[in-house]
Amino acid sequence: MKRRKPASPSKVKTKAGAALVAPMTAPARPVGPEPVDAATLREIFARLSAANPAPRSDLDYVNAYTLLVAVVLSAQATDKGVNLATRDLFAKADHPQAMLALGEEVVRHHIRTIGLFNTKAKNVIALSRILVEEHGGAVPRQRAQLEVLPGVGRKTASVVLNVAFGEPTIAVDTHIFRVSNRIPLAIGSTTDKVQEGLEAIVPEPYRLNAHHWLILHGRYTCKARKPECWRCVIADLCRFPDKTPGPA
Repeated sequence: MKRRKPASPSKVKTKAGAALVAPMTAPARPVGPEPVDAATLREIFARLSAANPAPRSDLDYVNAYTLLVAVVLSAQATDKGVNLATRDLFAKADHPQAMLALGEEVVRHHIRTIGLFNTKAKNVIALSRILVEEHGGAVPRQRAQLEVLPGVGRKTASVVLNVAFGEPTIAVDTHIFRVSNRIPLAIGSTTDKVQEGLEAIVPEPYRLNAHHWLILHGRYTCKARKPECWRCVIADLCRFPDKTPGPA
């Protein structure tokens, strides 16, 4: 009797027109601390705000269009790598008409150092064409219109709405997903659930910048392998049990 092979994990779609990042899921969560209460939640964001009053994205961009392209390119790539790849690209094309004039081959050459550059080059040209033909070259401010663009998913749309247009959305990436479940702020098994949870509980004065504070906190302090708890401004409020001791 043949043994059945275990089901393989869902693959990331990489064809042009599809978002490059599959929804993130977490394993079944063991019994752990409950999410922080409302007063603690407010104090957490008050401290993050005091430590960094005017946070900004690590991605380099000059307008809503270049931000959109940069975020599309950042899937499965580092912000540093994307910035290096787009420095010369955005100097030549900072609006969709100019990007179309460059063509897919030139775009591919500029971004060849980042992951999935072939598919990403196709998506950049395809979304630029849609922006020109259907939106007069402008980046739309509606989520539904953003999410149908090639290479754009919920996270990318949320980043553009937040950073370019000042909408109080929270785009959940690997860092925010980890931080939210670790503190915990909002517990969820998928990025969408964590996003819904955070957007429902983050106090109104902090909603606009919450995305930046959490992603920067996860990237530079509350790191995946070894969180630097000894220098964390919210260490005493965090309910994560396995705090990292400070260096000797």
